[in-house]
Amino acid sequence: MTAATRVLVLNSGSSSLKYQLIDMAGPVPGARRPARGVVERIGEPGSGVADHAAALRTVGEELAAAGHGLDSPGLLAVGHRAVHGGTRFTGPTLVDNGVLAEMEKLVPLAPLHNPANIAGIRVARDLRPDLPQVAVFDTAFHATLPEHAWRYALDPAVADAHAIRRYGFHGTSHAYVSRAAAELLGRDPAGPGGFNVIVLHLGNGASASAVAGGRCVETSMGMTPLEGLVMGTRSGDLDPAVIFHLAREAGMATDAIDTLLNKRSGLVGLCGDNDMREIGRRIAEGDERARLAFDVYVHRIRKYVGAYTAVLGRVDALAFTAGVGENSAAVRAAALRGLEGLGVELDPVRNALRGSGPRVVSTPGSAVAVAVVPTDEELEIATQTRDLVGERGLSLPPPQ
Repeated sequence: MTAATRVLVLNSGSSSLKYQLIDMAGPVPGARRPARGVVERIGEPGSGVADHAAALRTVGEELAAAGHGLDSPGLLAVGHRAVHGGTRFTGPTLVDNGVLAEMEKLVPLAPLHNPANIAGIRVARDLRPDLPQVAVFDTAFHATLPEHAWRYALDPAVADAHAIRRYGFHGTSHAYVSRAAAELLGRDPAGPGGFNVIVLHLGNGASASAVAGGRCVETSMGMTPLEGLVMGTRSGDLDPAVIFHLAREAGMATDAIDTLLNKRSGLVGLCGDNDMREIGRRIAEGDERARLAFDVYVHRIRKYVGAYTAVLGRVDALAFTAGVGENSAAVRAAALRGLEGLGVELDPVRNALRGSGPRVVSTPGSAVAVAVVPTDEELEIATQTRDLVGERGLSLPPPQ
């Protein structure tokens, strides 16, 4: 009988379904990925993929064509990316009807994401009702925030009645990168003496976290992913009174302001581009709008690094990840410029070298190590899924 060692990781978006089949066997779990892909334009006219059920059937066909069908005995479980777990889901969760009902209640907190996540889970359960389905929530890693970090300075009765608090997002990435940074530096993330790291997830969406001894104690995104760092199309931190001003003086409706702050702000709002490579090209040609957008972007990062250094008290490492964090030496150099007083010394030669794996880009004498750690959210989901299935005794494969 074939041992079940593979986890199918599904990321169901509103119009796409990404998947990876990850083998968790062997000395390096996740090293083998027999299949991966994406089904796009779900529900769009002319796409031929009417809904998530049709999309998952397409995934099944693609897996079968590669010899790894959904009926494969080697499949241990399905791990699902889920965006918002509220205060109810603070770790990987085995999905049943009650869990789905609770996720439905959280839709108002993530109206663009949770419905698609739920749809993907329902379809996968229908296709393989015998297989454990595990939801891994983006918010879960931030559930360890102390109340003074997650509570906003609002009337608690109003805030609690409407679930207004800091939840944080990108948690699967922050969990993986904080642990991988410790491993890169030969440290135990939760060992004696602790390991304190600031993780900078810089993609089109961007967030920072302060992690002490493997536990998140502060993060930049709030009730929604709008708060915090400057992003590709999101404003990040903003005086709330700007919203009132736009409503009163510009006559803008709530939905128009929402669109402005989430889709027409950040880098694209400042200079018309949200691709850091294009912004860099424009800066080299003397484009002042691109230069200003870059300066605003890195200033906000530097400000958060300073703030989180104060929160942690001692920082062992800074870890850059995601598309911009992993690939833009210019962003890393500019964001950390002037932080020598905090023990940060970037090595310009190491920083300029491109690489695909985890690497240290600070000087040997830097008190705070600076690392580039490619994120792997799919592996993190697969790992949490396998670990949970093992804890529950659900067909965990024998040791390899």
